[in-house]
Amino acid sequence: MKLGKILTASTIAVGLVFSTSAFSAAVNITPKLESVTVQHGGKSVKIMRNQNQKNTVNPAFAKTSRKCPPFCIQPSALAPGVETIGEVEVINYLKMKNDGDDSILVVDSRTPDWAAKGTIPGAVNLPWTKLNPAKGADPISIGEIMEGSFNAQNLEGLWDYSKAKTLVMFCNGMWCGQSPNNIKNLLKFGYPSHKIKWYRGGMQDWEILGLSTAKAAN
Repeated sequence: MKLGKILTASTIAVGLVFSTSAFSAAVNITPKLESVTVQHGGKSVKIMRNQNQKNTVNPAFAKTSRKCPPFCIQPSALAPGVETIGEVEVINYLKMKNDGDDSILVVDSRTPDWAAKGTIPGAVNLPWTKLNPAKGADPISIGEIMEGSFNAQNLEGLWDYSKAKTLVMFCNGMWCGQSPNNIKNLLKFGYPSHKIKWYRGGMQDWEILGLSTAKAAN
């Protein structure tokens, strides 16, 4: 089976095109990157950091302690072959997709109630329950997601992932099991590990850094 193009954080890091604007931001994403514009819900949304240097984190992500289980600390390496990435890499993938690379999909794995509080611009919401047979996901609906959203091909009952998308998956953060659940189920279905990227920091780290959020888009 032909393998698709492998994307890694190291190979995409050089691919950023730096944005320019009418003003110079005091709080940049990186020393040379002020913002990135992406499509979200049919509209252009600018991703940048909050410029108020007295701003504090969203109260929804201010808690240090949640009951474990289920809110247990996730490992830094989730599964062999699955690359753990950070904010700059997520932004790189978002920009690549916005620039026309349709082989990339950024996935918010949280349930709709969480996603409604704000998500990463450019991400689509695919709740972890939709890929979990234990939560009622049936083979037909899972197959529709695999083909319709992820571009996998069903060949007489066998999945061909040669043209499947590179998935960048996240949830609430290092204490959240929703994106790990999605990823583990995808691996069980045979999805290539090198085509799955995990943003472990999720919304917790995104909010801590004051990065732009948007209403969830399906």
